[in-house]
Amino acid sequence: MLRQLTSRRRLLAGFAAAAAVSVLPLQAGAAAANTTIQLTSPAEAAQASRSGQWKILDVRPVPPLDYVAGHIPNAVHISEQAFRGSNGRLPYQIWPAADLANLLSKSGISNRDSVLVYSDGTNVLGATLVAYILEKSGVPRVALLDGGFSGYKAAGSPTTKAFPTYRPGTFKTTDVKGLNISLKELLPLVGKPNVVIVDPRPKAQFEGTDQTFIRNGHIPGAINIPWQAATEANNAEEALKNPHKFKSVEALRKLFASRGVTPDKTVIISCSTGREASLQYIVLKHLLGYPNVRVYEGSWTEYSATSHPLQTGPDSTAAK
Repeated sequence: MLRQLTSRRRLLAGFAAAAAVSVLPLQAGAAAANTTIQLTSPAEAAQASRSGQWKILDVRPVPPLDYVAGHIPNAVHISEQAFRGSNGRLPYQIWPAADLANLLSKSGISNRDSVLVYSDGTNVLGATLVAYILEKSGVPRVALLDGGFSGYKAAGSPTTKAFPTYRPGTFKTTDVKGLNISLKELLPLVGKPNVVIVDPRPKAQFEGTDQTFIRNGHIPGAINIPWQAATEANNAEEALKNPHKFKSVEALRKLFASRGVTPDKTVIISCSTGREASLQYIVLKHLLGYPNVRVYEGSWTEYSATSHPLQTGPDSTAAK
């Protein structure tokens, strides 16, 4: 049995000196409310590609030959990997707003455009990460292809190998506040009764048996709800397994409520690098309508490189 590094009480006490701040719900900035993220069916995605009213991003990771072999008509390929890099201290950090604006402009997107995002294989997290980044950049309307490209093809929706011709967009720098939370803001909130930290990483990473990071484990008191639980990634019927297919709103509401993740709390989502967190952020904020949801973008990549208290072992709330 995995042992705790120290008692939970001592771990949480280690945060007392971090800062003295109010623990009122973290309200998102007014600009954040201007973006909607929705799920769209294959039929709706096909219609969007014909309408000319949506810009479509195929964010499958490089190498890009999957895109070359077939994609949604008028989709522009830009790998999910293009949106992040090293910030001089940490890897896998979202590029600053000006860099994102340049990237989106080159992809043919302007500030008022509606954008449909999709990926394939096991890379649903890349699609949700880009959707989150689009919201952070102020794109007013974002859609995720429910079921991903494989679901789109299975539905008989049209594909093409033709490359779209388009003009660069004119995306102006925008950085919506209130979507993410910094480590400095996070520390005083650990252990507070009206705050819940959700960690969607695999069980081994959460418990600390996976030795990938500088230090291994989780933020004290965090709840482990692996990201796959919100999708059909582990459906018992092989034919229905699809990590890009989200569970019903009713099933999602029940899942999170059963673990104490309720709309009256401030929810902070922390994972490895922000990808897993982006999926559960979209589920909680946009599909379930939770009012106070933040992404800790630094996630365990940043936290593991500090000396702040951590916890190992199973999620103590899982059996409740």
